[in-house]
Amino acid sequence: MGLGVLEPRSVTGPVPGTVVLEVEAAERIDAHNELLKRASGRHSDIVLTPQPSDDPNDPLNWPSWKKYTTMIILVMGCCFCGSITGPLLNASLAILAVELDRSFGDLTLISGYQLLVAGACGPLVSALSRKYGKRPVFLFSSVMCLVGTIIGSVSHSYSTLLAARTIQGFTLAAYESLVFTVVGDLFFVHQRGVWTMVMTFTLTCVSNLVSVVSGSITFALGWHYLFHIMNACVGFQLILLFLFVPETNYRRERSSVVPASVTADGDANEKDDGVIGVEDVRQVEAARPIPAKKTFWQELAVYNGTFTDENLFALFVAPFIVCSNLLALWTIFITGAVTAFYVAIAYVTAQLFSPPPYNLSTAAVGYISLGPFIGGALGAVLIGVLLDPLSLWLTKKNKGIYEPEFRLALTPLGLLCGIGLFGFGALSADQASVYGVAVMWGVMLCGCSFVIGPYSAYTIDAFRGMASEIFIANVMLKNFIFYAFSYFVNNWTASAGPKAPFFTFGAISLVFVSTTTLVYLFGKRYRAFWSRHNVLEKLHITTHAE
Repeated sequence: MGLGVLEPRSVTGPVPGTVVLEVEAAERIDAHNELLKRASGRHSDIVLTPQPSDDPNDPLNWPSWKKYTTMIILVMGCCFCGSITGPLLNASLAILAVELDRSFGDLTLISGYQLLVAGACGPLVSALSRKYGKRPVFLFSSVMCLVGTIIGSVSHSYSTLLAARTIQGFTLAAYESLVFTVVGDLFFVHQRGVWTMVMTFTLTCVSNLVSVVSGSITFALGWHYLFHIMNACVGFQLILLFLFVPETNYRRERSSVVPASVTADGDANEKDDGVIGVEDVRQVEAARPIPAKKTFWQELAVYNGTFTDENLFALFVAPFIVCSNLLALWTIFITGAVTAFYVAIAYVTAQLFSPPPYNLSTAAVGYISLGPFIGGALGAVLIGVLLDPLSLWLTKKNKGIYEPEFRLALTPLGLLCGIGLFGFGALSADQASVYGVAVMWGVMLCGCSFVIGPYSAYTIDAFRGMASEIFIANVMLKNFIFYAFSYFVNNWTASAGPKAPFFTFGAISLVFVSTTTLVYLFGKRYRAFWSRHNVLEKLHITTHAE
């Protein structure tokens, strides 16, 4: 539609993901579009996408306080069950190595098995959440986190601690993937950027703050108290989850917000016969009785029926099939890789900075993570402030037509990820100031924010119908990479020094981020191609209709 996003060579109808966000553009395309529901306040010129139904139980119609309450509780779940469980013991590895008489590699493998379970149960999480809703999956995930944490709090052997961490692995898949699709369940396109970034910040930056706190707790009270405190936190979140997070899945009638093909200069072609017009949708909704609003007690139900007629096996294999979409596969690989690279740093911090010449205590090793926390927080704030306004500004420049590729405009700053990895490897190898090492780790995570946040928002907007499966595939890939790293990163760093692994990771990051230009330019063409050759539809696997 312009601004660098190349149009498909042959336009046969609306391209999925391309939507009208400005009222003037909507009225220019279709005279009936004055019937479209609009945002309020300073965004009153924005067309709501997707269009909410008249059902008061539609999550898009929930009052703001209810949406925010839901998101805050899920953010807590991301913190306790997603961000904290993985790196909980990273700063304590030196003490655990002595107490349990195990090597750093054996102790890292404890987290590796946890991540292996998280990756393996991803397809099941995807299938069950699509079929029976996200609420029961979130509840089960929080329960498993609590059970694993209780076992960890009473463990005194390597095998018991391994069992505790493995059970905790069942909680990660939901809180690392489904939370992003909840953003699409509750919020309109022009609102999603901020909440996507909040979730990204929670799942990346908070994990670095964990080592700061856990190192001090282990130094003062012992590592068992990490699990004791977690028991209280996870139990509290579980209670809030049960009471105040209703089901966010919703069977939505299929309709289009762009009921006409739009040419490169912003003019409308004749309306495509295969697209449902706004007036038709409104007539259908008017003829359907509006359900009564659910009571608080009704919303406490764990089972709310089924949300798709697809069989579980088809839903189980869907995360694998979405990888046939090249843009989905690209998103999965690039976000999974940069996430794995910053986790690789966390694996080796105790190994690098506990022995001479640094001789840092457990608490001091944890304090190094303040660097990536600050860097990641800075990146998250910038993304949160800029992502939605920049997308809306580009939409206005594009005559009111929104392209998901606009989400990628900030990704050049993702090159900081590779720069930070090079700096971390070089300074660590030279045994330079630990403050400089922390700064470079922070630069790396700041760059990660400009990769993970925009790409996650792009996934939700460009491929909303299969966003859940894409995020699940991403969780599977990155957790399997984490598991693989737990086998060799520590040994590679010990044998070759930190320069070899982190220079390698830095080079890969720079190459991956550089490919974003191609996706920005040709993304719409590929979306048009995929709409005509959707493998999921050819296999009769139903996707979410927005």
